[in-house]
Amino acid sequence: MSIEIRVPQLPESVNDASIAAWTVKQGDFVNAEDIILELETDKVVLEVPAPKSGIIQALKVSVGDTVLANDLLGIIDDSAVKSLSTGEATTNDKNTTSTLSASPSVRKSIVDNNIDTSKLEATGKHGRILKDDVEKHLKIIETELENKNTSTDRTNKVLVDREERRVPMTRLRARIAERLVEAQQTAAILTTFNEVDLSEVSRLRKKYQERFQQAHGVKLGFMSFFIKATTEALKRFPEVNARIDGDDIVYQGFYDIGIAVSSDRGLVVPILRGTDSLGNAEIEKSIADFAGRARSGHLEIDELLGGTFSITNGGVFGSMLSTPIINPPQSAILGMHSIQQRPVAVNGEVVIRPMMYLALSYDHRLIDGKTAVSFLVKVKELLEDPASLFLEL
Repeated sequence: MSIEIRVPQLPESVNDASIAAWTVKQGDFVNAEDIILELETDKVVLEVPAPKSGIIQALKVSVGDTVLANDLLGIIDDSAVKSLSTGEATTNDKNTTSTLSASPSVRKSIVDNNIDTSKLEATGKHGRILKDDVEKHLKIIETELENKNTSTDRTNKVLVDREERRVPMTRLRARIAERLVEAQQTAAILTTFNEVDLSEVSRLRKKYQERFQQAHGVKLGFMSFFIKATTEALKRFPEVNARIDGDDIVYQGFYDIGIAVSSDRGLVVPILRGTDSLGNAEIEKSIADFAGRARSGHLEIDELLGGTFSITNGGVFGSMLSTPIINPPQSAILGMHSIQQRPVAVNGEVVIRPMMYLALSYDHRLIDGKTAVSFLVKVKELLEDPASLFLEL
């Protein structure tokens, strides 16, 4: 019997999706609930499982096609399930990815690079293929190719290096571009700067790191201190936590902070909700979870919606100073940067301290300069005296 594979119901805020990758091809055998297709929206990648076990009879759409909810994607023939499940078919197909023990992003990489999976060394538990396994295999192939071409004429090599490669922009990248331009065109964005001495935060991390990890199973990072300091500052300056809606100002009495996370597909901003009620451990666990699922493409749509304020940390890439762009409809964003050991004057003496430049970009239509500067100063004060965070001073 022929079983239709259709686009699942899309979230309310998503109008359509595009085909990011098929992890199977026509003629492959799949088990029920195997991930056979990845749909890319402007926010996340959605995985489509096989509704039943059987042979992929037809693929009705191709990579890059745009689809709507309930559109037909393909057809599965489940009439030969018994014989196929005993291994009578597709056993000679080395590149079938539907039954591989690997994450969707790893399976996509295998398909995109046309990798013979029999030549992959799986180092994960129970024979699971990891991202590092694929990258190691590709590096070996690249090295072999370079060695093979060492005798090629240098002029030809230069010409090869000058080739261009054109690829379609992903939906996520296109959406990022659209929102950044929207922010620049619709908001009066200004940026104010300050610097913070992270000596006390560093001291606390060093003193309690081992006990914190033993108690909570996660490292005590800098980000939880920044989120707590930001939340306290937002309480004191509600305009920074507000947004403009038409001719109205909407003051939001809750604190949902977006944390910018870099992934292979681009920048995503999952929302850490109710930060005023979270402790350092809860914050650190949530951030680690967001980062892991962002890289594997497993963030949910709802986790990327809303938010009253955002924090981005260019310091993890070595940035010393930047002017972050607001994430509409929010009215401000805090930029963290690289920590540098710098000489500073303390009580009339020059000492070396771990310093970080902070940047606050804000919508001047709603937030006055005095408010923006005062907000950033408060964040600085709370970080330089972290005990005040826990005493609510």
